[in-house]
Amino acid sequence: MADSNFDVVVVGGGPGGYVTAIRAAQLGLKAAVVERKHLGGICLNWGCIPTKALLRSAEIYRNMNHAAEYGLSAGTPGFDLEKIVARSRKVSKQLTGGVGYLLKKNKVTVVDGEGRLAGAGKLDVTKDGKKVASLTAKHIILATGARARALPGLEPDGKFVWSYMEALVPDVMPKSLLVIGSGAIGIEFASFFRTFGADVTVVEVLPQVLPVEDAEIAALARKQFEKDGMKIVTGAKVTELKKGKDTVTAVIEDEKGARSELTVERVISAVGVVGNIENLGLEGTKVKTDRGCIVTDGFGRTGEPGIYAIGDVAGPPMLAHKASHEGVICIEKIAGLPDVHPMDKNRIPGCTYCHPQVASVGMTEAAAKAAGRKVRVGRFPFMGNGKAIALGEPEGMIKTVFDDKTGELLGAHMVGAEVTELIQGYVVAMGLETTEAELMHTVFPHPTLSEMMHESVLDAYGRVIHI
Repeated sequence: MADSNFDVVVVGGGPGGYVTAIRAAQLGLKAAVVERKHLGGICLNWGCIPTKALLRSAEIYRNMNHAAEYGLSAGTPGFDLEKIVARSRKVSKQLTGGVGYLLKKNKVTVVDGEGRLAGAGKLDVTKDGKKVASLTAKHIILATGARARALPGLEPDGKFVWSYMEALVPDVMPKSLLVIGSGAIGIEFASFFRTFGADVTVVEVLPQVLPVEDAEIAALARKQFEKDGMKIVTGAKVTELKKGKDTVTAVIEDEKGARSELTVERVISAVGVVGNIENLGLEGTKVKTDRGCIVTDGFGRTGEPGIYAIGDVAGPPMLAHKASHEGVICIEKIAGLPDVHPMDKNRIPGCTYCHPQVASVGMTEAAAKAAGRKVRVGRFPFMGNGKAIALGEPEGMIKTVFDDKTGELLGAHMVGAEVTELIQGYVVAMGLETTEAELMHTVFPHPTLSEMMHESVLDAYGRVIHI
């Protein structure tokens, strides 16, 4: 390398790492990114983007199968799994190439390899076991992301038991599928494969599908999943996988200890992720870890001066947009910008792109009550919205939770068509500390799905109009 001295070195080129490096360059800092495999990280290569490409194909296929309901005819719909996957990979490749362009445009140096701390302000980079560079920087930011968690006895084998990586590039459309875990990853894959005809069973150890969501919203989502033919088993765990010649038999144990068996062609393990904290050279530093993640303060700082961590490796919520914004906060604090505030994790939206979509921000109704808040709750069903009916998407609901005393919007929760796009309206409202009165006097365009956001607020205060 022509120069190995930098102001900032970011280890990891995912949505946290590359955004951090670009922001550093914008602030006049000399920055480098160390990436061992793919710019864009898991998100662009094996997560957020390619899954949405798959789910888009599923959405169009679903609509084709319902064409007659719209007065249309297009023959009997079919699909080519190989082409669906190829499109997904093409979308991913296009975006990862774009990341490389953006880094080059901002004069960020990209170093190919794995980074490891090598003393104060030093980072060694290796590739295929050989040292390729020694970098120095006053500030080293760890943005190494996370990987799929594997439970003992349920480990993915790449053939019959898939992680999300194999599920993204399936070589076959299984006739039957077991998904272990009903978080966002599990439910999105369950939705994809079910749309294309797989007999899908989802097993969740907790009593609620989509465990982080508001219970009422999760129940409505479950009802729709089951209406679409998905089988949901909650309060149960898979204790064993017995592999046969062409199938896998899962042993499922419910909360009372009763056991049953289910034989399927494929299994997807979606039991969460764990931070990539290994082989970073944390030994001998004051960096602390907790449950597989690096402990940081609100600005990404660890216990070791000059060492920071952002994104998935710094703990939940493990979301790409959280990683990006966390990186911006970290680097702006390093650069000494005024009025830099720690991230409020309660205002980070979460989205699940299954059918129907699920989106939320802030506290659930139960969490608000558990925190001692007296709440007002508003609800509005999709069935009462003209645009939803015109779209042929009358199933769903928008729910809002307010503090009864102050009118503060504590949380918003949605299930239904396009709610992953709608949720940002409430995110902005929470960020601006908008009150219920201001929301009620905001004009929403008609006819739109967003009108339901207004009606839900009105409902919380006994003023709902259209139901």
